[in-house]
Amino acid sequence: MIDLRSDTVTQPTAAMRLAMSRAEVGDDVYGDDPSVNHLQEMAADMFGFESALFTCSGTQANLLALMAHCERGDEYLCGQQAHNYKFEGGGAAVLGSIQPQPLINQIDGSIALTDIEAAIKPDDIHFARTRLLSLENTIGGKVLPQHYLASAQALAFNRGLKIHLDGARVANAAIAQNIAISDITAHFDSVSICLSKGLCAPVGSLLLGDERLINKAIRWRKMLGGGMRQAGVLAAAGTLALTEQVQRLSEDHDNAAYLAQQLSQLSEFTVDLTAVQTNMLFVTLASEVDIELLVARCRSEGILMSPGRTMRLVTHKDISRQDIDKVIRIIKLHLQS
Repeated sequence: MIDLRSDTVTQPTAAMRLAMSRAEVGDDVYGDDPSVNHLQEMAADMFGFESALFTCSGTQANLLALMAHCERGDEYLCGQQAHNYKFEGGGAAVLGSIQPQPLINQIDGSIALTDIEAAIKPDDIHFARTRLLSLENTIGGKVLPQHYLASAQALAFNRGLKIHLDGARVANAAIAQNIAISDITAHFDSVSICLSKGLCAPVGSLLLGDERLINKAIRWRKMLGGGMRQAGVLAAAGTLALTEQVQRLSEDHDNAAYLAQQLSQLSEFTVDLTAVQTNMLFVTLASEVDIELLVARCRSEGILMSPGRTMRLVTHKDISRQDIDKVIRIIKLHLQS
C-alpha cells in the first residue's frame, strides 16, 4: 500500500529488525536494561540535556513533562492546535489536574509573544498558577524559526516560566533548516522526541530534561503504567532512529514538495506551496469533487488517504517518487472519468 495518511505508518528498517533481535536486555524498571540505558545516555548527550527517559509514546512523554513541570492547579500555555492540548485526550487536565490555556496559533504555527505575555496569570488566589509554556515544532508541518524560539525562551525566562517542546517531528524541523537538532533543543527546559514517525522506529519517544525533572517523570511513568521491562528490544531500534534516519528525512521533504507541486497543477486541488516546509502538505479539494469516491478509488488502487475537504498528505520512508507518480496518475484518471 501507498499510505499517505501519516508518517506513523512507517515500517522499521531491516537494520532495526536485526538490532531488535540481538538487543541486550534487562529489567528497565530496575534500571537494568543496557540497551535502554545506552539510548537514554546517548540522546541526553546528543541533545544537550542532563538526562533522558525512554517512553512508550509521544503522548506519554508530553504528559510526563507537563506533570513533572506542574503541580495540581497549575496551568500551561500552548497553541490551540497543539497536539498536547487538542489530540492527547485531555490527559493534562484529566490525569494531572493541570489547566491548559490554549492560545491562537498564527499562520506560521507560532504563538504571538504578546498573546503569551497577556495570558500569564497574576499571583492571585483566583487564578491557576502559570508555570509552563509549551511549543510544538514542527506544527502542521511548519517549522518554527530559530529567532522565534530564542524570543520565546527569553520571555519564559523573564517571566519565571519553564518552556517545553513537543518535538514529535523536531528532526524534520532541523533538516528543513539545515541545522542540528541540538540547535533547536537548546532553547528548552524539556523536550519530547518521537522515535517513530519519520524516524521509523516501531515504538517509542524520549523525554529530555534535567535530572530532577526526569526523576519526577520516572515516578509518574510508573504510576501511569508506563514502566516497561525488557524494553531494550525497542530501544535498539530507537538508537538507530537517531543515528541512521535523521538525514534521510530530506528525501521525504523533497517528495512532499514534489507531490504538492504536481497536485497544484490540477484545477480541482488548491495547495499553498509556501506552507509545504517538511513532509506534510494540506490540499483543499473543490466542492464538485466527491471526496469519498476519490478516496475509495485510490484505496482500490492501493493508495490510502484520510478523507476530508482539506486533506493532509504525509510522505515518509515507505513512499518513493515512483509511488507519488502513481498517486498523481490515479487521481488524474479519477477526475477525468
